[in-house]
Amino acid sequence: MILVTGATGFIGQHLVRQLMAEGYRVRCLIPPGQAEHLPWENPPEIVEGHVFDEEALFKAMTGVHVIFHLANAQWWGRPRDLERIELAGTRNLIAAARAARVGRIITLSHLGAAPSSAYSLLQIKGLVEEAIRDSGLAYTIIRSGLVFGEQDSFINHIAMSLRANPFFFLMPGRGEVVLNPIHIDDLVNALVRSLHTIDVVDTVVEIGGPEYITLEDLIRTVMRVTRMPRLIIPVPPYVLRWTTAIYSRVLPRSLMTPQWLDLLATNRTAQLGNAYHYFGIHPRRLEDTLLTYLRGRNFWTPLMRSSLRRRPRGI
Repeated sequence: MILVTGATGFIGQHLVRQLMAEGYRVRCLIPPGQAEHLPWENPPEIVEGHVFDEEALFKAMTGVHVIFHLANAQWWGRPRDLERIELAGTRNLIAAARAARVGRIITLSHLGAAPSSAYSLLQIKGLVEEAIRDSGLAYTIIRSGLVFGEQDSFINHIAMSLRANPFFFLMPGRGEVVLNPIHIDDLVNALVRSLHTIDVVDTVVEIGGPEYITLEDLIRTVMRVTRMPRLIIPVPPYVLRWTTAIYSRVLPRSLMTPQWLDLLATNRTAQLGNAYHYFGIHPRRLEDTLLTYLRGRNFWTPLMRSSLRRRPRGI
């Protein structure tokens, strides 16, 4: 039995679908109230609860051999949400997993994660990694580049920002930060293959796509694919953080969040051959993939939905 936390998120939905397609028995820990709106035609076994609910955790852990821990608050949470849901939640999960004698925990982190990072998201991710390494459980930590796909919260938010402003795009810094984006299907394949890859047990693995790209080139690529050319205006990141704080007081969510800016604060790259070396995967190129779902898409509806959707209630 495999337990997946964060199963209703962007990566979690794809992971559960892939695990079930390959015949694995899957159980998902779903926050209360979300079971009525599951994204799967044939849903897996469901346990309603969260990582702070000891009874739900005990029920979810029964008979489990491997945990995919994906629960996070990285796209919507404030720093206190990150610390509570990701760090404190992971510690609760580890305690329950040790009591249930779970064999292994597999979790997803970010390139650049470190407890000493100056950026909240990367610091919390680094502390989560540290807690898992010190847990006494067998583990695999996969640090990935920015994940993109049809419903992602990064590339699509760039496109929605372009739609929202027909004249210019405010770019954090000079756009010199180097990124290593990876497609959702390639990342999910890596997660699933890690189940049977001995070399990644008790290891931190860094993977990304087949190419490096600067932030400015990434923005221009999205402009070219969506046919929405705009004037790019470099803006100091701290100014954008102030703007984001003001914007978030007007609308429930902003397209450019502090965590979004944290991911763009430093170069975030892995060795280009790691995905193939560890998992035998040939990752997909960015622009070739964007052409399959961005071109011709109307971003007004997702823009309104994203901006007006309220944050999840605190646990």
